[in-house]
Amino acid sequence: MIGTPALANLAIGAMAGAPLQTDEGLLPEGLNVSFKLVPSIIVIGMMLLFIVAGFMFKVADTDDMWVAGRSIGNIENGMAIGANWMSAATYLGVAATVAISGVYGLAYVIGWTTGYFILLIFMAAQMRRFGKYTAPDFVGDRFNSDAARALAAITTFLIGFVYALGQARGMGLVGMYILGDWSAVTGGALSAYQTMMVIFMVITVAYLSLSGMLGATKNMVLQYVILIVAFLLGLVVTGWSAGYTTILPQLEYGMMIDSLGAEFSEPFAGGSYYLWVATCFSLVFGTCGLPHVLVRFYTVKNERVARWSCTWGLFFISLLYLSAPAFAAIGTALYGDQIGAVYGDPGMTSAAGDVLVVLAAQLAELPAWFVGFVAAGGIAAAVATTAGLFIAASSAISHDIYANIINEDATQRQQVLVGRLSIILIGLLTIVFALNPQQPIAALVGFAFSLAAIVLFPMFFLGLWWENTNRPGALAGMTTGIIVWFIPMFNEGNFGLIDGGLGIDVISTWMPAIGSALVGTPIVFAVTIIVSLVTTEPPLETKQMVRQCHSPDPMPSDKTAADIVAEKNRGGNTPADD
Repeated sequence: MIGTPALANLAIGAMAGAPLQTDEGLLPEGLNVSFKLVPSIIVIGMMLLFIVAGFMFKVADTDDMWVAGRSIGNIENGMAIGANWMSAATYLGVAATVAISGVYGLAYVIGWTTGYFILLIFMAAQMRRFGKYTAPDFVGDRFNSDAARALAAITTFLIGFVYALGQARGMGLVGMYILGDWSAVTGGALSAYQTMMVIFMVITVAYLSLSGMLGATKNMVLQYVILIVAFLLGLVVTGWSAGYTTILPQLEYGMMIDSLGAEFSEPFAGGSYYLWVATCFSLVFGTCGLPHVLVRFYTVKNERVARWSCTWGLFFISLLYLSAPAFAAIGTALYGDQIGAVYGDPGMTSAAGDVLVVLAAQLAELPAWFVGFVAAGGIAAAVATTAGLFIAASSAISHDIYANIINEDATQRQQVLVGRLSIILIGLLTIVFALNPQQPIAALVGFAFSLAAIVLFPMFFLGLWWENTNRPGALAGMTTGIIVWFIPMFNEGNFGLIDGGLGIDVISTWMPAIGSALVGTPIVFAVTIIVSLVTTEPPLETKQMVRQCHSPDPMPSDKTAADIVAEKNRGGNTPADD
């Protein structure tokens, strides 16, 4: 694989004023890259709306900053889950992966959807009953360890960074269709893609720095409405205009499959059976370990609302997932008819695949304003997910590391300030590394899912369901998980960790970076369980907190499991389910 340039090289290139990407390698073939007035008005108006909403709901205290004051209802939170979840990887990347990789790409649809069933059954209500601010908060308090909290916070920050790279790539690619080539503004130092990516990322960071979780949630509701209407309407109109479908493309596109080539229709032609299973596994359990997903259950008042918001979220998500393969089929057919061969050498590039939803609408000769609306949905999806990622990452730095480890006497004002600075920091890092992304959107996001599945999911699941999981077990498991995740990343040379990678075939075959959780997650479970069994059991109060997470008794919205246990112990009562 091609290694991403190191951070120092990027900085040197920028300071020297040299073009960072002179070959326009991320210029999708067939995409009309030019300034378009009406689409520009649509997108600029949408971004201004996000900024205004962020300002209207700007925060001053930690409750609103991190958990929206625990005031979000189930349908509203379900829509926020949908927007938070349906990133550029969903809106753009799923159609791209299905188009280029055929049946293998369905691993993303199946993996990401199945993960929500596990969340609904095993984790949503239990996490809300535990009742903290962040995912690292849960890890630190459940395992009575600041070291575990710090590891979880670092992992959360790393997940946010890796995941956000895919969103930044989507913003840059789609932005080129709408606003055209603005590289001249930078004197040629940045390419068309890079200029658009930087512009949209700066706007996203600006509104997030104001709004925190409360404003981000309100914006996510708006973003979901925009993205789902744009995607579904774009699909129906594109299929009808191109003559492939009528009113239900989700059911009709099957008639097209035989004409799209074996690469599209034959199982595992685009990836081995093992890779499909490994990818599915990573996506299913990565979904259950993503901090920006789990924190949504902390924004509601009780566990019942948490369950219902997860159910609504799954419904809202399924509307797009059932439609993405149809968009892939229509886009593949249009590309083959009007641009060139989809498969083979050269075939469709990953850049064109990543904007296939927009490209298909353009190739169907739809009005520019309508194609711009479809493109605006992709930007809304990328911005919504970036918001959730950056809030989760900044809370990990501000709340879990700064307020709980570095400065335990930090005021709310100090925590909010550090949180805002953390958003700016991760935004800058994302911009730098997204200048020349080496992987398609779906692959970049897949790396983050593997990390979440390997390091965090075992801690959440065992922490909630096995009361004897202890501090040494958690520390050993998380440390092992981080090491295991980095092995395939080094092997494949992702993010320029090793230029060209190690290239060890056995690792590439059995532990691909995008599906490394199939091997890594069981290892972490085993290490955590074995170490917990051979070391001292956790304190009784910790076990009581775990039992409280499964109690049938309702809990007040302002109480945590630790609060309930402390009150019952003071009163001389035995905690629920003891």
